[in-house]
Amino acid sequence: MAGTGHGSAVRADIAERRAETDYTGGVYGSMLAASVVVGAGSLDSFPRLELMLLLLLTGVVFWVAHVHAQLFGARLAQQGLGRRVVLRVCREEWPIVNAAVPPAVAVAVSPLLGLDLEGTLWLALTVAVAGQVGWSAAAARRAGASWHLVSLTAAVNLVLGLLIIAFKLFVTH
Repeated sequence: MAGTGHGSAVRADIAERRAETDYTGGVYGSMLAASVVVGAGSLDSFPRLELMLLLLLTGVVFWVAHVHAQLFGARLAQQGLGRRVVLRVCREEWPIVNAAVPPAVAVAVSPLLGLDLEGTLWLALTVAVAGQVGWSAAAARRAGASWHLVSLTAAVNLVLGLLIIAFKLFVTH
């Protein structure tokens, strides 16, 4: 049984390293932010402050939903819900919220760039898609993937982002 403790420690170490390199929430949060921008843009009149709040609050709501799903999904069956577990899950899922910040900042600085509402929406959408590509590439790189795989995941996420942009063009025209 002495080996079992060591095995558990190794599995915990691997899980912790995976959490440090798992930016799934960032990729997901960036896609979510892009979708929020597209949805807001199709309404034709979203003031900047409302769009910033919508981006950030949507990120927080989805973060809470992911934390809840993690805590009451597979984790509940495997371990108790101690404070340490709850805090770890909250930290692991936080990239969902982080991903909403750059598009919200883009909306905030858009008046300084002289952008109208349409320009603001395009800037926020571009920032969200760039974040999506960046999160996926960073995750792959931190996980030790080859440059080929880093490029592949970035390309896949760029295509997904371009699909969101295509949907915006299709819906609004």
